[in-house]
Amino acid sequence: MNSKMRVLSWLVIVFVFGQIKTASAADAWSVEWEKTLAAAKKEGGISFYGSQGYEKIFEVFQRRYPEIKVSSNTIRQGSEHGQAVMSERRAGKYIVDLFINGVVTPNVVFYKANILEPIRPQLILPEVVDESKWWGGKHHYADPDNKYVFVFQGNVHGGENAYNTKLVNPAEFKSYWDFLDPKWKGKIVVYDVNRVSTVAHSLRFLFNHPDLGPEFVRRFFGEMDLAYSRDGRQMNDWLGAGKYPLAFFISDVEDAAKQGLPVKFFEPGQFKESAFVGPSQGGINLFKNAPHPNAAKVAINWLLSREGQETYQKVYAELHDVRQSMREDISTDVIPANYRRQKGAKYIYAGRPEWLDMAPVTKVIKDAQTAGKK
Repeated sequence: MNSKMRVLSWLVIVFVFGQIKTASAADAWSVEWEKTLAAAKKEGGISFYGSQGYEKIFEVFQRRYPEIKVSSNTIRQGSEHGQAVMSERRAGKYIVDLFINGVVTPNVVFYKANILEPIRPQLILPEVVDESKWWGGKHHYADPDNKYVFVFQGNVHGGENAYNTKLVNPAEFKSYWDFLDPKWKGKIVVYDVNRVSTVAHSLRFLFNHPDLGPEFVRRFFGEMDLAYSRDGRQMNDWLGAGKYPLAFFISDVEDAAKQGLPVKFFEPGQFKESAFVGPSQGGINLFKNAPHPNAAKVAINWLLSREGQETYQKVYAELHDVRQSMREDISTDVIPANYRRQKGAKYIYAGRPEWLDMAPVTKVIKDAQTAGKK
């Protein structure tokens, strides 16, 4: 056999083995999936605790897998679910498989109690395993070990700030530091930061941003003679009437604009500090000793699939609660333009466990408010 024939023969062998290897890999996940699905159907159910809305999402799951009956509790808050799970476990009861909500309770309760299973080994479907399908080209987690609290929500957050379109030229604001211009003193209304859970994401952004940080927070709350409100509708009314031409930590601005008020969100991308991407109630966790481990695995894969994430976005859009998936290969038509991640924009990932403790933030704010009153 001459050298050319040897090379050709070798290439044929390499190609054939490559095809066999590819086919084997495809067969491997398919076999595992069918085995898991069969076991899940035998278990006959899945149980999860989560925030309101997920029960509607899992109605779609229930239709796809009718043999797996869904049981959920979405009435309690995350902290209440945390207390319930720990009480059940102390009593030797293993009732719930999954927790689908924010990332604080999993970190401060479940992770510390060592009752979570890693998520990566649960992922089977190639479209879920393929990290190129996700924002930043990777899976995101929100626990110190980077494996227990899987984050599938990637909302864009900044200071959630808005302006009166008749009184403010948004082009004046190129940085968050521009809000500290003395001409805006006494002209900014802020959602009451004593309700930390409502404004936590925005405060984390401001406090932890390398170009803003505690100094910005101290000056903003200490120097700007801010007005406070606990009523989002009141804030929009004041903003629209021009009583306060600027607002921070505000919501429902688009709805107010549709009603004719001259109000509009600042575009997060217009600030040089940009914005961050992270979860509010878009994380999933699997408990150790789950009563339905195979059904839980099926549920995790379905929720993180294209169908699951499209359903997730659609259901919350119908509930007037914007939640963008971390998946990059699904439509964002239901996500208002102001909330969508922009291609090429640089965002900071906010699902960091070291950012969860709000005590340092609230201390800086309270000290600044006290100093500002003197």
